[in-house]
Amino acid sequence: MSFILIPLALGFLGSFHCVGMCGPIALALPIGRWNKMDKIAGIVVYNFGRVATYGLIGLLFGAIGRGFSMIGLQQTISIILGVCTIAIVLMPTSATARLDAITQHIPYLPMVKRNITLLFKRKTFWSLGLIGMLNGLLPCGFVYMALAGAMASGTSVSGAMFMMLFGLGTIPAMFLIAFSSQLFPIDVRSKIRKAVPVFMFMIGAILIVRGMNLGVPYMSPKFDDKGQIKKSCCQRHIS
Repeated sequence: MSFILIPLALGFLGSFHCVGMCGPIALALPIGRWNKMDKIAGIVVYNFGRVATYGLIGLLFGAIGRGFSMIGLQQTISIILGVCTIAIVLMPTSATARLDAITQHIPYLPMVKRNITLLFKRKTFWSLGLIGMLNGLLPCGFVYMALAGAMASGTSVSGAMFMMLFGLGTIPAMFLIAFSSQLFPIDVRSKIRKAVPVFMFMIGAILIVRGMNLGVPYMSPKFDDKGQIKKSCCQRHIS
């Protein structure tokens, strides 16, 4: 259950925090003169384009996590990711702003932005889906945190599922912002944004606990030397 709730909650809270990056794109979607049903369909296509990209990236990072698992490092990586997540929460605002500025110099970013601009001119469902897919490549601290969870999941499939659930969690806020920014007043977004650091700290703590090999099913499973989850006596009996 935690595997489902964590990425969904992370995506939902993160969507309010990251509205500065993705919000302008969602608000500027070329659907202003479309009828209501086409507008809703266009926003859905755009958002599921983002989810598709998150799933593909999660597939890759889950595979990387699986590689660490096979050489017995998955738990160590999980602890490191958890510590880094908590460290980011405790960083002063100036330091996190500096990190955000660094991410804006990712080499592929100009190409992504240029292609998004070109796709805005086409005003078709296909272009909206492609805009969403490219939007999924934009730098975002919460996406990186979700990727940490995908890597800690230990398999490519679970990594893809984790990221897709994260993407689904972002849809309610991004959908309403794209449909009408007035549906989510600034004061409501501000209140939800205040819960973000607390949730980030919880995610970091969960990643650390997961890597501690405590033998707690789903939360902190025990791994054998081959990186496989050990079954408890009850699980062996059931299977």
